[in-house]
Amino acid sequence: ENPSVAAPLFRTVFAWPYRVVLAGLLRAGFRAWHLTLLSLAANVVVGVLLLSGRRLLPGLLLLPAGLLDIFDGAVARHRGEESRKGALLDSVIDRACEGIVFGCLFFSLAEQNRTIDGALALSSMMVSLLVSHLRAEGEAVGLRMSEGTFQRLERYMALIIGLIVPGALRVALGLLTGLGALTALQRMGTAWRQIESRPATPASP
Repeated sequence: ENPSVAAPLFRTVFAWPYRVVLAGLLRAGFRAWHLTLLSLAANVVVGVLLLSGRRLLPGLLLLPAGLLDIFDGAVARHRGEESRKGALLDSVIDRACEGIVFGCLFFSLAEQNRTIDGALALSSMMVSLLVSHLRAEGEAVGLRMSEGTFQRLERYMALIIGLIVPGALRVALGLLTGLGALTALQRMGTAWRQIESRPATPASP
């Protein structure tokens, strides 16, 4: 439901496949935490493959890893198992997954003396974590912080394309850094406007 670039397209094109897969996961007895941990395991495998210098296979494996991340919340909602503990676990593992993938990509590129690409991988990781941190901090003080042009779905798509298409990695990492920074600024502006629109809290006597 987030107003990002790719979300409306995915809701339109993949609505029925999404429902079919979700129904299959529910029928198979999967719980949300199963999918969350499977997503973590998949991202660890991606990180190990990136450290070995491979690009195509980890890029392809990011697709099921991202899908597992999408479906864990949906499974929790349909089973009536949404909880603050589950949301915390999901958020922490999501950040760990991003750190693993971008961190391993950075070390792999640095080992190959690809200084520019390595710097972009590191900046992509920092911006990605900043975007998520802004949402967490905003929601902690009661703000609505789902806005942003370039969110987790777009980050997955850009990185997958960058890894599987020859010569596209630097462009993808540049987009992840630039558009991620734009999203961070959008969220900062949203938070600022919401704070200013709130009535001032009277001082305690």
